[in-house]
Amino acid sequence: MNEIATKIEARFSELGVKVQPSEIETRLDQLINKYKVPPEEARRNVINYFLKQHNIPKTEFFAPKETTTVKVSEIKEDGKWVTLRVKVVQLWDSNQEAISQAGLIGDESGTIKFTKWKKAALPSIEEGKNYLFKNVTTSEWQGQFSIKLNRTSEIIPIKEEINIEMPQVKASDIKEDGKWVTLRAKVVQLWETNHESVSQVGLLGDESGTIKFTKWKKANLPQVEEGKSYLFKNVTTSEWQGQFSIKLNKTSAIEPIKEDIEVGSTLTEYRGAIVDIQSGSGLIKRCPECNRALVKGACGEHGKVEGIYDLRVKAVMDDGEKVQDILLNREVTEALIGITIQKAKEMATEALDQSVVLDLIKSKLIGRYFIVSGKRLDRFILVDTISQDVNPMDEDIKKLLATAAQQVAQEA
Repeated sequence: MNEIATKIEARFSELGVKVQPSEIETRLDQLINKYKVPPEEARRNVINYFLKQHNIPKTEFFAPKETTTVKVSEIKEDGKWVTLRVKVVQLWDSNQEAISQAGLIGDESGTIKFTKWKKAALPSIEEGKNYLFKNVTTSEWQGQFSIKLNRTSEIIPIKEEINIEMPQVKASDIKEDGKWVTLRAKVVQLWETNHESVSQVGLLGDESGTIKFTKWKKANLPQVEEGKSYLFKNVTTSEWQGQFSIKLNKTSAIEPIKEDIEVGSTLTEYRGAIVDIQSGSGLIKRCPECNRALVKGACGEHGKVEGIYDLRVKAVMDDGEKVQDILLNREVTEALIGITIQKAKEMATEALDQSVVLDLIKSKLIGRYFIVSGKRLDRFILVDTISQDVNPMDEDIKKLLATAAQQVAQEA
């Protein structure tokens, strides 16, 4: 009994917890001699008592002293003790007091989430650095595996450079949230950013389709240009309301490629009434460096620049059941409105106000029925052809009137 108590006391001491040997012996004596509990069962009972008293998980107490070194891709079971040689890919913000650090680590075989508990009292780790993670436990939640670092774990910096190669995928393959991938794609379109933390946002495409991208300013990555093709390395997938996108951060890389990637998309047709002309329509100026639309004469990336004039329409159509965003480029807009960009500039100069062009567009489009066709890219249809529907179906009119009546009722 004394030997059992000594071993229990020694193990708790390894975990940084002081348990009095006399208290252990007293509990063992009572269980074994008074209640005739078998020694092994008494041992487990006493251990569980002190684990609960000091809020220590059983997995920590019974952790093996030496664990097998495995690759990330080999982690396929819950509750295993392993050792990993990994690079810290990304650290995440945590709002839980019990967590010291959390993020993503990886090796040549893949990536995996990690959580380091504050009570483990382990040293902090840095993004981009390589470490030996000893005696960590595997965990599974809804089919996704991760690892936990606790008081029995060790973090040892290593000089070895671990190369992480994310799988190269097509845009249409991106169907899971939180995956790290590499993508070959063309920049189809750049959008205006309305958030200070975003450097660029827009649409990428390859042979399989298109996907939205966001490049964070703190990533300090080079600017991309519309119509150019790139290799986007080590980007993360993201999902919001069933729509997938990719994010570029500090661990990502952008490499220009000579190949002109053909962007695949499905032609679609939409029929309905134009109910709104959105901000950013009409006669606008674009940055000569990155082609993004200027706001009050300034580019979000390049500051005050001498802009290049462009003409476009961003509109909303309604067929009585759902709405659809459409985008008309300069050529389509000129043909539809009946003015050239030169005429639009003359109108703006005479009125000393570019909004006269927008007013003309609104007067010719809002409330009228059209049939549009073009490529569907994200939430937009990039219009190739547009023609006025001079004979909209009575049923469509009824649907639109019903929708308008509902909106009026809701606003009243």
